[in-house]
Amino acid sequence: MATSRKTERAAGAEQGSGRREQLLAIAARLIATRGYSATTVRDIADEAGILSGSLYHHFSSKETILDEVLRTFMVGLRERCEEIAEKGGGALHMFDELVRTAFRTIEQQPDAVGIYQNEAAFLAKLPGFEFVAQEGAKIEAIWQNVIQDGQREGVFRADLDSAMTYRFIRDGMWSSVRWFRPGGRHSAESAGRHFLELIHSGLLQD
Repeated sequence: MATSRKTERAAGAEQGSGRREQLLAIAARLIATRGYSATTVRDIADEAGILSGSLYHHFSSKETILDEVLRTFMVGLRERCEEIAEKGGGALHMFDELVRTAFRTIEQQPDAVGIYQNEAAFLAKLPGFEFVAQEGAKIEAIWQNVIQDGQREGVFRADLDSAMTYRFIRDGMWSSVRWFRPGGRHSAESAGRHFLELIHSGLLQD
């Protein structure tokens, strides 16, 4: 009997976790499409087919939902960038892997990327969301280090400002979430390859 009760509890916990992930995905899609301010708890609950009060069994507030969506996205992206930097392999290899990682992220987490793109200015003023700027700064530092390494190696043009170069590249990549469609004509790999071909022509040393 004890074993049966443990199994039932484990199954219930797994089901609850799955439902939580489902609610996060629904909320992220709505916020990415409508905007954070225009999306209500009722909107999320209606889309999920539950009462608004039931949503509070999983999340204490709309801010909590946004926090979890963005924290998962930002921390995960930063960790993937750190892994690329730790593996090394030369500045050009690391740079290309950072670009490919960005496009895979757009393919796998388009709603989180869309929220980040659309709500960054608003989030900068929202208490409790300082982590967005903090994680963004860590990611930028990795990119700038790679670009500067490439300049020292003689692979990248030395006359380019690393901070400005990164920000042009960043905005070019992340804004593609507005038109890139998973399962469409281009995969994350092919979109990344096209982007790299354009960037290489302006960044690489002759």
